[in-house]
Amino acid sequence: MLFRDRILALVVAVAWGLNFPATAIALDHWPPFLLAAVRFTLLALPTILFVPRPKVPFRWIVLVGATLGVLQFAFLYLGMAAGMPTGLASLVIQASAPFTVVLAGVLLRERLTARQVVGVSVAVAALGVIAVHRAQTAALLPVVLVLCGALGWALGNVATRRTGPVNPLHLTLWWAVVPPVPMFALSLLVEGPARVGQAFGTALTPAALPADLGLLYIVVAGSLVGYGIWSRLMGKYPSSTVAPFSMLVPVIGVLASWAAFGEVPDVVEVVAGAVVVVAVLWSSRTPRVLPPGAVPVTAPETSSAPVPAPAAVETPQVERDAARSEAVSAVSDRLAQKPASREAGTDAEARGVVDAAPAPAPAPVSPGAAGARR
Repeated sequence: MLFRDRILALVVAVAWGLNFPATAIALDHWPPFLLAAVRFTLLALPTILFVPRPKVPFRWIVLVGATLGVLQFAFLYLGMAAGMPTGLASLVIQASAPFTVVLAGVLLRERLTARQVVGVSVAVAALGVIAVHRAQTAALLPVVLVLCGALGWALGNVATRRTGPVNPLHLTLWWAVVPPVPMFALSLLVEGPARVGQAFGTALTPAALPADLGLLYIVVAGSLVGYGIWSRLMGKYPSSTVAPFSMLVPVIGVLASWAAFGEVPDVVEVVAGAVVVVAVLWSSRTPRVLPPGAVPVTAPETSSAPVPAPAAVETPQVERDAARSEAVSAVSDRLAQKPASREAGTDAEARGVVDAAPAPAPAPVSPGAAGARR
């Protein structure tokens, strides 16, 4: 993964980490399903009017919108509204990273390197330490709801990867067209018309201003910036390379919750968060390879002593070029000498036959042998 793209992935982690305190503030005024519906409506209206649709089958746009938009945020907002602490929600939702790696291996046949397996395993273990430490403060139902949201995110990652190379911003905006209708329907069915009317009726009051600002941040930073960059990275790299960066989000989310709501992280959470950062960055690094001109030197077949590997790397380029030139020249000389040697051997055979058999032709032993020669 290019260094520039790793920086962009870190930008997404910061934007999404701050997204959780903003969501908690917005949920103080907007009910969960209605919040998701309004969020995506603010994105869908200008998209339909001004943004060209990506050149992919519309069923893929529907699939990405149904997974990333409906499944992920319906369950995430429900879990947070049911009492999930903000910092813990930002942690549990990152189960999408191992979900994505597994689903990409099963559905897309992506192969994992040993580095990725080790890095993701260490990061998941560190997240598990934080989850076990924080789970004492949350009920089981909110955790299960947020885990369902993580599964929706993972399915959306795989669907985004499957769409192929398209304009990431256009894809992000167009899959946002999918959630408003089902989210409004869920809001009317579950939250009720009275609750929906109250939220809209008091949306412009001073008391609702913090929630409105939180909603604005979710739309701009969480959706446009975050998912725009994320879709670009998911279309450029394998899912197993990009998905681990999502595990940096809880580190930002815990720190932001500390600053916004006084949720002080313990030493265990800080240490485990540092392990997550190191493991994710390490797993995304490309192993160092020899430059194109460097050829590893192996021991000759007749020798049992191996040639030390460092000597191959430290050999100057000029000496390597000279060795190659000598080898090519030697092969060319041998090829050039083969015809001459063959002619000389033929002459020697001819002379030997003449010396050994001076007679014009040997007498036939039997009629059958003479017939065979004819």
